[in-house]
Amino acid sequence: MPNRLAHETSPYLLQHAENPVDWWPWSPEAFDEARRRGVPVLLSVGYSSCHWCHVMAHESFEDGPTAGFLNEHFVSVKVDREERPDIDAVYMEAVQAATGQGGWPMTVFLTPEAEPFYFGTYFPPAPKHGMPSFRQVLEGVKVAWTDRREEVGEVAGRIVRDLSERTLAFGVPTSEDGGPAAPQPPTVEDPHRALMGLTRDFDAVRGGFGGAPKFPPSMTLEFLLRHQARTGSAAALQMAEATCEAMARGGIYDQLGGGFARYSVDASWVVPHFEKMLYDNALLCRVYAHLWRATGSELARRVALETADFLVREMRTEQGGFASALDADSAVPGDGSGKHVEGAYYVWTPAQLREVLGEQDAALAAAHFGVTEDGTFEEGASVLQLPDTEQLMEAGKIASVRARLLAAREERPRPGRDDKVVAAWNGLAIAALAETGAYFDRPDLVQAATDAADLLVRTHMDWHARLFRTSLDGVAGSHAGVLEDYADVAEGFLALSGVTGEGVWVDFAGLLLDTVLVHFTAPNGTLYDTADDAEALIRRPQDPTDNATPSGWTAAAGALLSYAAYTGSSPHREAAERALGVVRVLGPKAPRFISWGLAVTEALLDGPREVAVVGPHDHPATGELHRTALLSTAPGLVVAVGEPPSGAEGEQVEVPLLAGRSLVDARPAAYVCRHFTCDAPTADPKTLEEQLTGQQ
Repeated sequence: MPNRLAHETSPYLLQHAENPVDWWPWSPEAFDEARRRGVPVLLSVGYSSCHWCHVMAHESFEDGPTAGFLNEHFVSVKVDREERPDIDAVYMEAVQAATGQGGWPMTVFLTPEAEPFYFGTYFPPAPKHGMPSFRQVLEGVKVAWTDRREEVGEVAGRIVRDLSERTLAFGVPTSEDGGPAAPQPPTVEDPHRALMGLTRDFDAVRGGFGGAPKFPPSMTLEFLLRHQARTGSAAALQMAEATCEAMARGGIYDQLGGGFARYSVDASWVVPHFEKMLYDNALLCRVYAHLWRATGSELARRVALETADFLVREMRTEQGGFASALDADSAVPGDGSGKHVEGAYYVWTPAQLREVLGEQDAALAAAHFGVTEDGTFEEGASVLQLPDTEQLMEAGKIASVRARLLAAREERPRPGRDDKVVAAWNGLAIAALAETGAYFDRPDLVQAATDAADLLVRTHMDWHARLFRTSLDGVAGSHAGVLEDYADVAEGFLALSGVTGEGVWVDFAGLLLDTVLVHFTAPNGTLYDTADDAEALIRRPQDPTDNATPSGWTAAAGALLSYAAYTGSSPHREAAERALGVVRVLGPKAPRFISWGLAVTEALLDGPREVAVVGPHDHPATGELHRTALLSTAPGLVVAVGEPPSGAEGEQVEVPLLAGRSLVDARPAAYVCRHFTCDAPTADPKTLEEQLTGQQ
């Protein structure tokens, strides 16, 4: 019989709707039930494409005796971390503080007052590798709750007090009266010191930073490209190019269908963890497009376009948004058992190549993609790579082989897809697709970005400029947006306006950012991850560090800065500068965990530059000036394009940056500005390019 999750909209929660565990969604009613029964709460947090979440579900939550014990002695609450990042953040902080590590599934035991007292992640069904079994954990917690309730309460209270007394890692400066002072914006020395730290962590042999496992450092790469554009640093560009090439040639990149897996389990980018996340691919699509813009790299162009095409082909929903993720696991082709194995959809054996391509082409493909009899993955299968810098097959043959393999792969059982539309990640996708479409003359990609933006306005945004975090099948969920939703959606809208010239997207971004200033900003300029009127948890989350995506804090700084450049708004620029104060402390210490903040800092230090292009929208010269501006590598540059003023009394322009701009000798013109102070306008694209390439 379905449990209470059957009425939820989260695909992750629905995966557990048929479990024998009597799950509750996170709700006051669940904790009321725990108080009524006098039992603790098991909080289990995961997400739909999480491999070990699936493993623990099969081993424990689908097991009748385990479920029976849970139902008798606990109230069990299941949370989708992608739907409720606030809950995930608060309890993950407690898990990491107590155990020194974290991950998903996250397993936390709570009092009926939602206070945590015991923590873990994945627990196996039987003891192994020094870990107790899940049943042992449950029995131990039950005994402690029954026999030592007062001690459990003291532990829980101490944990909550410790969390509430924690300050931000970088520290908030104090004023002369001892109160919180406004953080100071970063200087030119801060990104330089961060670059030195990245140089020490850089893997000069295999690309990337640190050792295994390796995650795509998309935000770090964006910082490096912006730093090189502002300063001319050869070291920054070399690290970015080497890392992008290593990833693009490795198994972490889908050599047939485009798109990147979540991470590589090894240090050489060979064997991925196969789940594909929307946010990774949106961020990396934009990075590779920006790398092409900076260098003209053919590899970067191909990867940017293939990743964009992957997003539209594989991740787009019927409503025009983008789904959250593709699972790592799928059924083994031709097996018939229904058993799901990680990577089964993506890997190949030599025999499988021969079956699809024939002997001769299979031999070429095996050499080209690094497929060997021993394999790079399990049971003799190989992850496709491009291990050699020299092409082994001519372009026509490569295209034919890839098309045939891709068609054959389409016949395999597909990985599951989490169709949940997350506002923040769709904002990232809008920015990536709009810019990639503009750079490579792909209006279909720009249209896909516009469709997603329309969905966010129609479905996720209410009349008070408040966002819902998620939607499914065109219906908004009930959970409030968090800071990253407002920031990333605003970022996407501003990028879309720069490409399309439609000022309404600047207006929508302004509404969202005004909500950030009112509901997410502390008096000293620091930012909270949840609004001041959001559901109260045991701690209001506040984290400036970037992880798999830009933190809400640094993303808000970037969007606020860009919006100020479009509108001349001093309050928005000042808010961005205060938010970037965190970069002064964290940049030199932990540059990989504040990389988006460093990228935004590069924009701040460069201006950012503002380009107003004025001319009839269908005039070729307007289009040429607009394209020249979009292809500039100036960090954080904003572009507005619009019709020349008609001269009518009381005429309003859509974007303030265009106000007062006129044609030059009756020809379309471009104005390059900083803080709304402009150079002489030009009608010549070459001159515009020269104005935009000067380094600060």
